[in-house]
Amino acid sequence: MANVGAINVTTASVDAAADAMAGPRGARPRRMLSRRNIFLYGALFIAAVYYLLPLYVMVVTSVKGMPEIRLGNIFSPPMEITFEPWVKAWATACTGLNCEGLSRGFWNSVQITVPSVLLSIVIASLNGYALANWRFKGANLFFTILIVGAFIPYQVMIYPIVILLREMGLYGSLTGLVLVHTIFGMPILTLLFRNYFSSVPEELFKAARVDGAGFWGIYFKIMLPMSLPIFVVAMIIQVTGIWNDFLFGVVYARPETYPMTVQLNNIINSTQGVKEYNVNMAATIITGLVPLIVYFASGRLFVRGIAAGAVKG
Repeated sequence: MANVGAINVTTASVDAAADAMAGPRGARPRRMLSRRNIFLYGALFIAAVYYLLPLYVMVVTSVKGMPEIRLGNIFSPPMEITFEPWVKAWATACTGLNCEGLSRGFWNSVQITVPSVLLSIVIASLNGYALANWRFKGANLFFTILIVGAFIPYQVMIYPIVILLREMGLYGSLTGLVLVHTIFGMPILTLLFRNYFSSVPEELFKAARVDGAGFWGIYFKIMLPMSLPIFVVAMIIQVTGIWNDFLFGVVYARPETYPMTVQLNNIINSTQGVKEYNVNMAATIITGLVPLIVYFASGRLFVRGIAAGAVKG
């Protein structure tokens, strides 16, 4: 028995020595400075510089005084930081006879964006839920017409909508703009919600029907709690599109109801006196802050919702 034990120990020692001589096993670690990594990170760095350089110029210009801007070096950091251009862009910049800056346009945009986003998301989520789970007669035809409407250029619809809003007494009002944005946002949002609800296991829907849940019960108790990512996607799409809209604002609104983007255009294109580039840059950044904040606050859910909403067509 002792000899057997000695033989086993000797065999184990030989195996360990052979393993040590054979070297480490498994996949070879990748080199950090491989040709692939250099090309990949180099391309990403160039793309980042390409997109961030204009933003850098805008920010540094917005906190410079006009004497420093006249020196002509747009890339140099400010020698003396001043927020007076930001204050002027918000409160006192002139657009013709109006010298209220972006403040009035900001509150107009808020009054347009909030109800438009809420209404379009609620209606589109119900449309998508019904088309995905409650197959009614003519559902496919309805969905086809709705999607075709998403590909009609806005410019084709401008004049007919002007006539409709005028006949309804809503032309030039914030309510008219809310109605326009709600209608034009429904096709693409309905597609997103339909695809998302179609990806939910059908067995879950059938089990809820067996338990006696109806249309509204399944929607509020099952679908809504599971649909946070796609609601975030819809919110970001609508907030970005409506807040940045210029065409509908300039066509369907009056000067007192102009959204922020139209006010920004009027400030930048104003030709009275000296061209104040620092004020223009500050006004541009202020106008773009809202969609940026919304996206960065919910970007992870946005990616999740887009991935889930693209599972089924």
